[in-house]
Amino acid sequence: MTNVARELLKKQFIELSRDHNAGFSVGLVDDANFFEWNVCFEGPKNTLYEGGIYNATLSFPTDFPNHPPQMKFTQDMWHPNGVDIYNEQEKSEERWRPIWSVEGILVSVISMLNEPNLESPANVDAA
Repeated sequence: MTNVARELLKKQFIELSRDHNAGFSVGLVDDANFFEWNVCFEGPKNTLYEGGIYNATLSFPTDFPNHPPQMKFTQDMWHPNGVDIYNEQEKSEERWRPIWSVEGILVSVISMLNEPNLESPANVDAA
């Protein structure tokens, strides 16, 4: 499965690197490893995060897309959903699905920055 995951991640990385997506950019932690990505998010307009640049690492399992990646912001984030995007306590409709693309994951992070999910907070103090 590792080769399948690597080729899928390589393809998606190349596509995302080529496109100038509004709100984020991607890079590799190590040019030889498609399982570890650096992501840079722009703070969405009209939010508490506007004007900020938020860096994160995205670590993919060797059986991706069967299991979700882990994402961690490299600086503290004051956000209700800031601890873990796809955690076990989430409602079933919020859980990982193998059909999701990396772009879909990153767009969902931007969506959470725009509109936090207060009904499923990972950081109760920020909710």
